[in-house]
Amino acid sequence: MGCIRMANLLEPWGKFGQMINDRHAYAQQWKTRNEGKVMGYFCTYVPEEIFYAAGVLPVRILGSHEPEDITSRHIYGAYCPHSRDCLAQGLRGKYDYLDGIAMAQTCMHIRQAFDSWRKHVPVDYICDTYVPNYISSPHTKKYLVAEFGDIKRSVEDWVERSISDRDLDRAIEIYNRNRRLMREVYELRKQDPPLLSGAETMEMVVSSQMMDKEEHTHLLEEALAELHQGQHRVRPGTRLMMLGSVNDDIGFIRAVETLGANIVIDDHCTGSRYFWIEVIPEEDRLAAIAQRYIDRPPCPHKDYPEGHRIKHILKLTRDWNVKGGIIAQQKFCDFDEFDIPFILEAFKGEGIESLWLELDVVNPVAQFRTRIEAFLEMLDPEVV
Repeated sequence: MGCIRMANLLEPWGKFGQMINDRHAYAQQWKTRNEGKVMGYFCTYVPEEIFYAAGVLPVRILGSHEPEDITSRHIYGAYCPHSRDCLAQGLRGKYDYLDGIAMAQTCMHIRQAFDSWRKHVPVDYICDTYVPNYISSPHTKKYLVAEFGDIKRSVEDWVERSISDRDLDRAIEIYNRNRRLMREVYELRKQDPPLLSGAETMEMVVSSQMMDKEEHTHLLEEALAELHQGQHRVRPGTRLMMLGSVNDDIGFIRAVETLGANIVIDDHCTGSRYFWIEVIPEEDRLAAIAQRYIDRPPCPHKDYPEGHRIKHILKLTRDWNVKGGIIAQQKFCDFDEFDIPFILEAFKGEGIESLWLELDVVNPVAQFRTRIEAFLEMLDPEVV
């Protein structure tokens, strides 16, 4: 069921979740309706604006959170569940409508999923771009501008048309508009109780990574109009932050909130990191896009000096009045695991308690329940 039809059938809060469920049907309908190409990307450092400017629909490749036994011949069992789940979707043919795939330099686990995908799931176009790990280097912007120039030329060859400055300006503004509205949604979660739940918010963010940004923006505008009327409010609960590895398991987030918590802010690449920073226009459009990907809240895979990432996380905890943090780490995720001691130390310095959970393809909610209930009772005995 496509987005346009859904808008006529569901209330605002149902549309985002339905979109996630119908992501593949939506992309195929978009492709037919627009006579365009669809490109799947594995990492949020892929410069989507360049592809969108060419009339290509970028969609995030994500897993299904269902057990699988198809990836063992392709990827190490000690690689993270997210990388194996994503690869399983490609090998099972769930993304057969993709015309191309794209990767930005990231961890070994996702790279292995990407490498196996391009060997075993045929597509017309492959983009493998290098985004320096030392992203805070003064030389990074110059390098990325050249790299993004190569991407632009390769996309032009692929779609057989040029990408003008006007095309890039339009793409930048459409993406910036969507980012501004998502920030507006997150601002509403500062209220106590917040105007919408963490699970509802995550449905908004994740669906934005699967939809045409203009269409997603229309849904956001409709939802925000209702929110600003104060018609949607969740029950009081302990104010938590969710942070750590990639986490699009909305069922898990919903389960946490049913125990008496409100997840009011997050820091992971399927959440706020995806949209937090806008592109600030420059005369050189590729330079402006490059600067945005340098300035965005960094993944633990990227190096920033002077604790930039930790400072950003702590600012979020203060601005959203967080009482506790759930650090949700994908099993075997080395970069996030290396990051966790620094987060725990920073939280301790702020008087913020934390709970560390290890995520898998299918998360043992029943096992987590006891630990989460004990954590919430420690934070706020009257709520549980």
